Amino acid sequence: MRVTVDSERCVGAGQCVLNAPSVFDQDDDGVVVLLHEEPAAQDADAVHEAGDLCPSGSITVHGD
Repeated sequence: MRVTVDSERCVGAGQCVLNAPSVFDQDDDGVVVLLHEEPAAQDADAVHEAGDLCPSGSITVHGD
């Protein structure tokens, strides 16, 4: 699995950090920061959930 984020689209809702804090963070303005482009297998469900819940569609999960 590989994850990409579009920080230009991010609205700072924080759903990514709440669901997968080991993969996502937020900068001082609340914009998504990707910590791991290729997250560990045990984070897969949380990363998919973060992508599904992102209100701006800033998170794209590629692969399983």
